[in-house]
Amino acid sequence: MQSQSQYRSSYYAVLGVHPRTSAAEIRAAYHRLAMRWHPDKIANGRVDPARAEEAKTRFQQIHEAYKVLSDEKRRALYDAGMYDPLDDDQEEVEGFHDFLQEMFSLMATVGRENRRKSCSI
Repeated sequence: MQSQSQYRSSYYAVLGVHPRTSAAEIRAAYHRLAMRWHPDKIANGRVDPARAEEAKTRFQQIHEAYKVLSDEKRRALYDAGMYDPLDDDQEEVEGFHDFLQEMFSLMATVGRENRRKSCSI
């Protein structure tokens, strides 16, 4: 089983994209890889069973990576190192995302206030 940090670095690697990649580029990478590794496409070529199993595994990884990176809230949690692929409840994802957004907003406000105070000294 992979640790969270391995998942974190691997979703972008699975799709072959950079963490700053746009949603459109992620979608394009997903479609390109899904077409290449789709199990039905591989099976139609009558390849050996090991190759078909590899295709199935790769396709599942590609799909999982796309599911997370194509969803704005999951991606934000994932980038923050807070996404747990084994506990992916949409309600919890949305609630935790909202919580993180509020925390980031509060931290930004405190940061601005601290900069203003240091400039006035």
